[in-house]
Amino acid sequence: MTPLTLALPKGRLFEEVKKQFSLKGMGFSFDNRKLVAHDASGLLKIFLVKNSDLPTYVNHGIAGLGICGSDVLYETGYKFFKLHTFDFGSTSMCIAGKKGQTLEKRGRKLTIATKFTRFTRDYYHSKGIPVEIVKLNGSVELAPVLGLTRYIVDLVETGNTLKANNLEIYEKLKDIKVHLIVNPSYYKLHYQAVNNFVARITE
Repeated sequence: MTPLTLALPKGRLFEEVKKQFSLKGMGFSFDNRKLVAHDASGLLKIFLVKNSDLPTYVNHGIAGLGICGSDVLYETGYKFFKLHTFDFGSTSMCIAGKKGQTLEKRGRKLTIATKFTRFTRDYYHSKGIPVEIVKLNGSVELAPVLGLTRYIVDLVETGNTLKANNLEIYEKLKDIKVHLIVNPSYYKLHYQAVNNFVARITE
């Protein structure tokens, strides 16, 4: 049997997925800094990729399946089928800034530092609020601390990093969930095997 191909993100989701799959008899590990592995049941060939690159690998069919957050999916603009939403890894997309200040939205342009430029622009444009986006790839919490921008839009899980830098959430913009996605063409070719896999991880 040819294994299904699955892209997994490095970082916070990886260990959770690994634990969940192990409980379903699909344990795996990446040895000696390798980026390709097979699960114990032989069902999956797994690629370990950077979180922001994952949708690109699935879009191009390098991996038929992938697991990632709706934040990353939105930024790429690619279209996938979402086969399952996991009950772990949820976070919130929030706008934040210095503690004790307020969010001024009436008629004023918001200058916001963020990694999530597409989401931020679309979100505020849909509300008729003009925004200027400053794209950052690193620790966006530094932007208001150092005076680059007054506001940041970022994922917040515990809020500890915000508190440590004297920042606070002004508003939650969207709940972010983790999804199992599939390339539509791949699904047409392997729908039975993919459906069996989904049944296995959701039973």
